[in-house]
Amino acid sequence: MSESAPLRLLSRSDLADVAFPPGDVVAAVEQAYRSLGAGTADNPTKLTVGGVHDRSVAYAMLGRDTERGVVAMKTSYSFGPDDDRGGKRYTTMIMLYDDRTGAPIALLDGSRIGALRTPAVSALLARETLRPGARSVLVIGTGVQGRGALPHLLAANPALDRLMLYGTHPDGIAAVQGELAAHHPDRTLELVEDLRAAARQADLVLGTAGPASRAAVEADDLAPGSTAIIVGYGLAPSTLIEADRVIATSAAQMAVTGRDLAGPDGTLRGVDAELPDLIAGRAVGRQDERQRIFAFNSGLVLTDIAVAHDLARRAIELGRGTEVALWV
Repeated sequence: MSESAPLRLLSRSDLADVAFPPGDVVAAVEQAYRSLGAGTADNPTKLTVGGVHDRSVAYAMLGRDTERGVVAMKTSYSFGPDDDRGGKRYTTMIMLYDDRTGAPIALLDGSRIGALRTPAVSALLARETLRPGARSVLVIGTGVQGRGALPHLLAANPALDRLMLYGTHPDGIAAVQGELAAHHPDRTLELVEDLRAAARQADLVLGTAGPASRAAVEADDLAPGSTAIIVGYGLAPSTLIEADRVIATSAAQMAVTGRDLAGPDGTLRGVDAELPDLIAGRAVGRQDERQRIFAFNSGLVLTDIAVAHDLARRAIELGRGTEVALWV
């Protein structure tokens, strides 16, 4: 590659309507975890500037997937994270490089990547921890993650056939219904009003609510043998504290981003196994059918890389993006 090779920029609008079926997203994310579990990928600890109640919070993340032959850098910047008066700003970008040739692949907006990657991770956590014969799921929340939850869950767990939703925003409920109908027009969504009663009937409870939500399922609301997965909010700390087994995508990240689930003494429950090890066959998610399992879904940059790489490839094949001669 010459230093004057152009860089492909892929904007949010370039990527918005690029087809990426849930099953393909789940496969890409699983490949990333399998590579990490097999030792053919690197996922260093992310760098952070800022923190709670600060003016801004920024992250920088670097990863390499040898199997894909890709190195990527992701940046994430949140301005005014505690501003509830409309001043919040969030930007995330991913730079992809071909690690076989040294050529840059693309610089792309990362907003859709997170919206795809996160529900795919939840789907894999569910697959690795659900008890045999599990049929019912309760999704809490109708934001971005709630809207993408069911299509990805069903891609990895097709036996789920009672689909329950707890939400309070009509537009969000309609969006969840629309997403489900787009991918599974034969499936019916059951809207529930009594959150805790619905949780008692669910084999899987998925908390995707936003920080302002007051919805909170307690440990006593979970049925024996159930799995509870947290992405955002909707599960009380007791669901972690009293769990029989705890699974995380990353124990180190849970120790940092899961502090709101700490017990009364400030101690955060330890992790029994991590998802990459479950996928690689080095650990098991469930040890018996009556265990109540808590799973913590936090992002690893390798999963962002996998989704971004496949999404960029699809977009470039469609002729999307703008080439910029950055190095002339």
